[in-house]
Amino acid sequence: MSQDYSTKGAYVTGSEFTRDTNYIQDRIVADPRPEAFSHGEPVSKIGHPNAALGEGAQLWQVEAGRYRLVAARACPWANRTLIVRRLLGLEDAISVGLPGPTHDVRSWRFDLDEGGKDPVLGTERLQENYFKRFADYPRGITVPAIVDIPSGAVVTNDYPQITWDFSTQWKQFHREGAPDLVMEDQLDEMLPLIKRIFTEVNNGVYRAGFAGTQAAYEDAYDRIFTTLDYLEERLATRRFLMGDYISEADVRLFTTLIRFDPVYHGHFKANRNKLIEMPNLWGYARDLFQTPGFGDTVDFEQIKDHYYKVHEDINPTQIVPKGPDLSNWLESHNRDELADNGPFLGGTAPGEVRTEERVAAGHNPLYPLEGK
Repeated sequence: MSQDYSTKGAYVTGSEFTRDTNYIQDRIVADPRPEAFSHGEPVSKIGHPNAALGEGAQLWQVEAGRYRLVAARACPWANRTLIVRRLLGLEDAISVGLPGPTHDVRSWRFDLDEGGKDPVLGTERLQENYFKRFADYPRGITVPAIVDIPSGAVVTNDYPQITWDFSTQWKQFHREGAPDLVMEDQLDEMLPLIKRIFTEVNNGVYRAGFAGTQAAYEDAYDRIFTTLDYLEERLATRRFLMGDYISEADVRLFTTLIRFDPVYHGHFKANRNKLIEMPNLWGYARDLFQTPGFGDTVDFEQIKDHYYKVHEDINPTQIVPKGPDLSNWLESHNRDELADNGPFLGGTAPGEVRTEERVAAGHNPLYPLEGK
């Protein structure tokens, strides 16, 4: 990456890391009449399956083949959308662009594609798609983002809402047997849990890693492990966070757990213990990893490359650790003893990953190198 566009100084910016959660709140919906959202729930940092329209936001019509999801495998927020898209079987309806794992301050590049351009959008950087909608867009060029293919302009990067809308607004394009990730009858319990997971764990690891003072770091550290201890206890008697079946809550926790030992334990100093030292959380994480739609979206090599090379503020040498050994993700989890009727609430597992969307061999124990 060019030193002219170094990320140095972009991440550790003060005593306590504060995430900018001001996203493009446009939404892609089945009924794009504003009055259809006049009585929805207020906009929040975790989104809502029945969310109202944000102030100044526009509604776009659900349409198969019109939109492209840009989601770097390295990013936990983008990883959520890859999982939900696959679980619901939206591959034919929403195509996917996969930027490479490293970027500079101009953000994500399509450097894994032939010629360094996304084959559908024709752009080298996601930044170009933001600028087609908002000239000199002043905020972070973040993933996931959904792009309107005809115009090449970004529609939304509101990741807390995107996965809810995949479940609720794109139903006409769900595969047969798609699971119910929303569980309307459990929302009153699920939403506070998701909020706690976001503030204390999903974002908590960043608050620890990007802390600018010892006090801010220790506060984030304590909050992470207080909530992980709570989740460890919760999962002692439940196969998944909400009981016998997977939900949106599991998707949101999984993308942090999968990164915990390879990245957050060392790089972000969340090192009271490793995930593999928490029996219930570790078994739960392996259960999800081995469930089609979860582990098959994970690229451990890209994850490590992203964090250790991009975050120059906390790893100026950009050396990427060789470990840890990841073969243990395929070990038996025995979580089906808590609920053996399958994880999909009357649904079925998604089929095989499309060849063009498979994680590279050697980047995930599900896809070993030949001869290994």
